[in-house]
Amino acid sequence: MTREEASQILHHFTKGESLLRHARTVELVLRAYAQKLNQDPELWGNTGLLHDADYEAYPDRHPQVVVELLRERGEAEMAHAISAHYSHWGVPHDSLLDKALLGCDEITGFVVACAQVRPQRLSGLEAKSVLKKLKQASFAASVDRGEVRLGAELLQVDLAAHIDFIIQSLQPHAEELQLTPISSEA
Repeated sequence: MTREEASQILHHFTKGESLLRHARTVELVLRAYAQKLNQDPELWGNTGLLHDADYEAYPDRHPQVVVELLRERGEAEMAHAISAHYSHWGVPHDSLLDKALLGCDEITGFVVACAQVRPQRLSGLEAKSVLKKLKQASFAASVDRGEVRLGAELLQVDLAAHIDFIIQSLQPHAEELQLTPISSEA
């Protein structure tokens, strides 16, 4: 599947700016991890892009709709990773892609949330600040902290190093992601 085909599927199901940005951020992080781990950046990036594609249109059937679509298109590896990207669904994490998607989904959203409340956004954001916010249950309360920790364990990475990698993966795309520093000019 090409990036263009994945983008068409995403935009068919998803219209909301926030969810589209989340899909893009997870795509960017997975592409970066694929390069770091000598995996297929196209497969990994497209998986990140599509992992929540059906969430807005079919919240009660998520992720079955996009998983079925991907299986019909012969994208079994991508479909399995998406079906396993939340541990409470009980789908085993067999491949490195499965582990990477679970390991990057929640924490990438959390890093973006941390950046959004800072005037400098992604610029200068450090893992220690993100880790401090993780301990604050009321901040980005919908982020499952257990999934964040499990994801780092599955990837066998230190959580702080993982967060640093995510920040570094997103920073070159700060303008596209609307995460550039807020100007103090009036």
